[in-house]
Amino acid sequence: MPENSTEVTAAGIARLAGVGRAAVSNWRRRHADFPKPVGGTETSPSFALPEVEQWLRDQGKLAEVPLRERVWQQLAGHPAGAVPALVHAGCALLLLRNSPTVWPEITAVSDERMAGVLSLALNDVLAARFGPAAEAGRAVHTPSRAELLPSIPLLRGAAELAAETGARQTFEFLLGRQLDANPRQYTLTPTGLAELMAALVETGKQPARTVLDPAAGTGALLRAVGRPTALYAQETDPDLAALTALRLALLTDPDNSCALAVRTGDTLRADAFPHLAADAVLCHPPFNERNWGHDELAYDPRWEYGFPARTESELAWVQHALAHLREGGTAVLLMPPAAASRRSGRRIRADLLRRGALRAVIALPAGAAPPYGIPLHLWVLRKPGSGLHPSPELLLVDTAEPAESPSAGPAAAAPSGGRDRLDWQAVRSAVLDAWQSFEGEGEGEVEGAGTGRPGRADRTGPCHPLGTRPGVSRAVPVIELLDDDVDLAPARHLPPPAAAGGPAELIRVRERLTETLGLTGTLTPPAVTLSDPAHWPLTTVGELARAGALQLRTGGPGTGPVPVLTEHDVLGSTAPSGSLPVDGPPEEPVLVEPGDVVVPVLGGGSVARVIDDATAGAALGRNLQLLRPDPAALDPWFLAGFLRGTANNRQASSYASTATRLDARRLQLPRLPLAEQQRYGERFRALADFEDALRLAGRLGGQLVQGMYDGLTDGTVAPK
Repeated sequence: MPENSTEVTAAGIARLAGVGRAAVSNWRRRHADFPKPVGGTETSPSFALPEVEQWLRDQGKLAEVPLRERVWQQLAGHPAGAVPALVHAGCALLLLRNSPTVWPEITAVSDERMAGVLSLALNDVLAARFGPAAEAGRAVHTPSRAELLPSIPLLRGAAELAAETGARQTFEFLLGRQLDANPRQYTLTPTGLAELMAALVETGKQPARTVLDPAAGTGALLRAVGRPTALYAQETDPDLAALTALRLALLTDPDNSCALAVRTGDTLRADAFPHLAADAVLCHPPFNERNWGHDELAYDPRWEYGFPARTESELAWVQHALAHLREGGTAVLLMPPAAASRRSGRRIRADLLRRGALRAVIALPAGAAPPYGIPLHLWVLRKPGSGLHPSPELLLVDTAEPAESPSAGPAAAAPSGGRDRLDWQAVRSAVLDAWQSFEGEGEGEVEGAGTGRPGRADRTGPCHPLGTRPGVSRAVPVIELLDDDVDLAPARHLPPPAAAGGPAELIRVRERLTETLGLTGTLTPPAVTLSDPAHWPLTTVGELARAGALQLRTGGPGTGPVPVLTEHDVLGSTAPSGSLPVDGPPEEPVLVEPGDVVVPVLGGGSVARVIDDATAGAALGRNLQLLRPDPAALDPWFLAGFLRGTANNRQASSYASTATRLDARRLQLPRLPLAEQQRYGERFRALADFEDALRLAGRLGGQLVQGMYDGLTDGTVAPK
C-alpha cells in the first residue's frame, strides 16, 4: 500500500458500493480476501481505499468508483484530517478557476515536483485575493510543499471533478459532505434562514453593497447576499475562517470585482475592522456566552446603548453590529428568544426602542436553526442618523405557529414547523410581506416628502395600518413596550391565530368539523366477520425484488428544484414539505411515482403510504424506502396494507442502542392471485381514507376547542 494512502471506513465502503453497512460486515466475514484493516479501532476499523476499490471491482460489485465519491473518500481519509485537506482543495480550485491555463502545466509533472510548483502558484493567487501572506489575521495561509504533498492525489481528483461540474460546485459538494458528516462540530445557518436574513437587508431603501458578518461560521449568510461590492467576515475558529474565505472567493467573480476580506480572531475582543461602516450586517452570533469579554470591555465605545450584563452576550453582538453600520444601514441578527425578555437586558432594549435602532422582532418556527427545539428570533436594526427620525412603532412578527386553513384537507393534519419540515417559502412570504409593508411608509418626516402620501407624523391613528396581519404581525407603538419589563417577545403582543379570525372563523371551523365527522361516520368500517387465522403461503419483499415483482429504492441526496417527501410527511400524511439544494454537482434524486409504496426505515412504526397523483414527482427523502410494485404482479394497496401489520413490522425490525430500524426486505406478504390482492387492496384503501378523515377531525376539533377557549376568555365569544 502506498505511504499516506487514503483510508476509508465501513460506512465509506457501503457508500461506494451502494449497499448498507451490514453488507460490508458480511463481506468481511464471508470473503477471506477482503482487505485487512490498516487503521482505526477494533470496533471501527479503516481500510486502504485503493485496496477496497480493487476488491470491489474484482468481485463485480463495482464497475468504477464514481468520481465524486472517490474524491470525497480521499478527502475524508486524508492523513492530516479532512479540514486541512478541504482547505488545500479550495486553494487548488481557486487557482484552477482563476488561472485555468496554468493548471495543466502544474499537473504535468510528478507529485513531488507538483507540490513545490503548486505552493508557489497558490501563494500568488491567495495574495491577490486575500492580501499579502504577512498581513495580520489573513484567513488562508499558503500551504507549503510538505503540507501539499499528501494532498496531491486529492487535488488531481478535485480538478477532474471541477472539469465536470465547476470549481465552485465541487467545493460546495465537498464542504457540504464535511458538514453533514460532522454535524456536532458546527453551528450551521440553514440556507432558507440565510436567504431570509439577506432578503431583509436587501429590501431597504438603499441597496446593501458592503456587508459584514462578524461571526461568519461557514459563510452561509454572506453567501446569500445578492450582488455585493465588498464582503467582510471575521471568525474565531481558524479552520472555519479559511473555509469561509475560500467559499466566498469561489462564489465571487474571478476578476475580484467584489472586495473580500476574511479575518481570524475574536470579534468582540479584537475587532478586525474597527473603522468599517457597512451598508448591512448579518450575524448568527454564539448564544449564551459568559466568557465574551465582559471584564475587559467595560469601557468600550461600542456600548452606546448600555453596557451588557455578563449574561447578555447577544446584546453585545447587537451593539457591535450597530457600531459597524453607516447611518441608515440595516443589521439582521439571529437571537435566542430569551434576549427579548430577560430582565438583565431591559434597559438596553428600552434605549434601542427610544432611539429607533430596533425596527422589528420576528419569531421563527422551532427548527429554523440550532438549537432546533426552540423558536428563535430575528432582530432587524437600523443605525440612527441625523437625517432619520426615531420610529414610533416596532414591527412584531410571529411565524412560530402559523395559522392553518380550516378548509385544508388531510395534508394539513401534521404539525407545522420542526427541523427539515419548515415551509420556508411560507415563512419568507409572511416575514417579507410584513416588513416591506411596514417599511413602505418610510421613516419620519422624510418619508412622505415628494410622494403625495402622508408620512408617519401625518397619520391620525396610533397603530400602523401597514405591516399588520391578525395573529401574524403587528406594528406596536413603542410607548406600549416601554414598561418595567420591556418584553419584546412577539407572542406576548399578538393575538393567537385561532382568536385572530374571530367568531366567524370559529363558525367555519365548526361547520368543517361537522362535515368531517359526518364523513368519518360514512367511512367507518362495517362490522367485521370473524374467521380462523389464515395460513397463506408467504413470501418476502426481498424475494419479490429478486423476482422482479417490485423495485426497492432508498431516499438520499440529490439536487434540483423539486419538493421532497420527508419522513414527517409520510408519518403525518402531509404534502411534500422538504427541498433539495440547488447548488453543487448534479445528483439525480429518486422521484416517486403513482402507485409507489413508501415506508420509513426508522422508529419501528407500522406506516406505509401509497403515492397518489398529487404527490408524484417529489423526491424521496432520507430515512425512507420506496417499493415500486409491478402492477401486473402486485396491487399497491394490497402491498401497503400487509406492510402495516404489527406482527409483520416486529419481525422485520432490528434494534440498536438508540433507534429501531426496519429492514423492508424482511417484510412478508401472502402469495395471492392479483384479483384477490385487489379485493384486499380496496379494503385497505377504505381504511386509509377513514384514517385521514379521523386525523382531519382531530385537528379541526383541537382548533375549535382552543378557539372557543380564546374567544370566551377575550370576550369575542359570548357564553350562552
